[in-house]
Amino acid sequence: MTGPLVGAIGGYHPTDERPAMTDAVVKDSNGTPLKDGDSVTLIKDLKVKGTSETIKRGTLVKNIRLNGNPGEIECNTKQVKGLVLKTEFLKKA
Repeated sequence: MTGPLVGAIGGYHPTDERPAMTDAVVKDSNGTPLKDGDSVTLIKDLKVKGTSETIKRGTLVKNIRLNGNPGEIECNTKQVKGLVLKTEFLKKA
């Protein structure tokens, strides 16, 4: 074998394109569509995995980010940063 194997590792090739994001609509527990930057309210107390924190029902979460999964959003709260929440526990504020 002569020459470098650039781009051959793991089947990746530099000209491969990223998969297109689906245009799935992300909805809260009431069926209201959510978008980037919306504010949502928790409808249930949620324990945060890996910590002893519990986020209480009624907590307002501002500036959510959609992550491409129609059942989840990314956000930050005052207690926990870098949080991923399931949309079934949220309602649009």
